[in-house]
Amino acid sequence: MTRAEAPSSALLTDRYELTMIDAALRDGTAARRCVFELFGRRLPGARRFGVVAGTGRLLQELRAFRFGDDELRYLRDNRVVGAETLRYLENYRFTGSIRGYREGELYFPGSPVLTVEGSFAEAVVLETLALSILNHDSAVANAAARMSIAAGDRPLAEMGSRRAGERSAVAAARAAYIAGFGATSNLQAGREWGIPTMGTAAHAWTLLHDSEEDAFRSQIAAHGTDTTLLIDTYDIRRGVETAIRVAGTGLGGVRIDSGDLPTVAAEVRAQLDELGATGTRITVTSDLDEFALAALAASPVDAYGVGTSVVTGSGAPTAGMVYKLVARQDAAGGWVAVAKTSTDKGSKGGRKAAFRTLSRGTATSELIAVSDGFEQMQTTADHPEARALQVALVEAGEPDPAFEGAEGVARAREHHALVREELPVTGLALSRSDPALPTVYIDA
Repeated sequence: MTRAEAPSSALLTDRYELTMIDAALRDGTAARRCVFELFGRRLPGARRFGVVAGTGRLLQELRAFRFGDDELRYLRDNRVVGAETLRYLENYRFTGSIRGYREGELYFPGSPVLTVEGSFAEAVVLETLALSILNHDSAVANAAARMSIAAGDRPLAEMGSRRAGERSAVAAARAAYIAGFGATSNLQAGREWGIPTMGTAAHAWTLLHDSEEDAFRSQIAAHGTDTTLLIDTYDIRRGVETAIRVAGTGLGGVRIDSGDLPTVAAEVRAQLDELGATGTRITVTSDLDEFALAALAASPVDAYGVGTSVVTGSGAPTAGMVYKLVARQDAAGGWVAVAKTSTDKGSKGGRKAAFRTLSRGTATSELIAVSDGFEQMQTTADHPEARALQVALVEAGEPDPAFEGAEGVARAREHHALVREELPVTGLALSRSDPALPTVYIDA
């Protein structure tokens, strides 16, 4: 689907975004320049770090954020907004700027993951779209990164499409790939985002045939001996014996999808070796999460397939990010820092520049410089011991195509691998604890 053909994303929003615009147009505040910030107050599940994911998808949807005839008709027929607002929305184009963390970057409590600048009307309406994409994708990436750490050098494949909505499944495969998975079973994710795809056969294939041997022979005939045979439809030990008898000792791999995996994997490895199939790989699946992967670290397993846990965030299905107004112009045109002060839901006002301080290549803190308005922001020249975390994603309403498409995904994956190497060793732990890096605020 070309960009010109992409369906409008304008109604992927909450009603109150438009009713606020309606009221702001009436009282004259709609054109006030504002700074909105997307951030997380805390890390979900008391994890050590978060992973930014979904940025490229957001930029793609921003291009399609247009109110066409169908969208305007719906708003008019359902009396969501008045005539003045309908005229405004008919010509809506985001003309502001968005700066933020690169996709694949690590984030911590308070990290200004996105900074959206523009008029109140054009920036506030992006809240729900931005949050729905980044909260979902970052939650998946958070889980995927932990699983990648637990898996070590062993390949990981995402296999969770049947445990998610059909479009969420594609987004989840994308986020998991950015955070360290090597492949997906989802073909649309492969087509849309350039992710390697994998998969051979399910239990239904074995059950279709009159015997397990017939199923294996047919699969070998179709795909060659480098295929992976699913050996646990019936008896695992008999399945291994049948697989090697049919394919020979050069069989590419076997997959185990049930049982006490550490014990079963050891038994299967021993049996394969006894039969001379010392090069046959063992892949395990079956409700794996990061803790199960860590428990398998000493087992003779060659690869993993993870489904439900990764696409649902492994116990933390949302990243918990929020989108808040942090600075605005007043009636006289001056800049004012603003912040919510509600108990446990406060925010820190002011426009922010973010840096990751480093000591001999290891990250030591998340440094956030805060200013009240649009004055000159701090740069790495002010913090030579740090690297800047924010980049320009949208300028004058135009998204940077370098962060979009399959190429953007590849860059995000590469960036994530690099920045994860900066974490202190304690940041790689799977147990619940404080963030790996403290967030330090300074006045600009």
